[in-house]
Amino acid sequence: MAAGAARIRVTFQVDADGLLTVSAKELTTEVEQQVAVKPSYGLSEDEMANMLRASLENARDDMAQRLLAEAVVEAKRSALAVRSALGVDADLLSEDERQGIDAALKRVDEACAGTDRDAVNAAVEQLELATKSFAEKRMDRGIRQALAGVSVDRLDDALGGDD
Repeated sequence: MAAGAARIRVTFQVDADGLLTVSAKELTTEVEQQVAVKPSYGLSEDEMANMLRASLENARDDMAQRLLAEAVVEAKRSALAVRSALGVDADLLSEDERQGIDAALKRVDEACAGTDRDAVNAAVEQLELATKSFAEKRMDRGIRQALAGVSVDRLDDALGGDD
């Protein structure tokens, strides 16, 4: 799957004998895998309780790291799409527009290198604002190319217009 497209639910289960079962299920395809880990030395109840307590204590940090990772993946995907569009239709932009988009792309790259999810999201929003006019120009060009050589009568017939 493409980066960021997989949605995986991971479940850890420790039974009374100290057998650890780890299950991973990809939520869109329903594909599931399991592995059982049985320690040769065994875990005491106190050790299992400490492991569970530690997992609960770290849950908030783990979730924050996951949200940051997802934001970075989305930001990089957006930046890649903009760079690809620039490779095809950069001629539609004025020098000022191109500089604004390049600056927004740089802010996205810098934010992705950091650890602040809000900064990543803000940089992506700025990129969207900077590229709005570019997207409109690309759509206009695409429509013009699609309609090139089509007569008004033929277009009217295709759209079901009345005479």
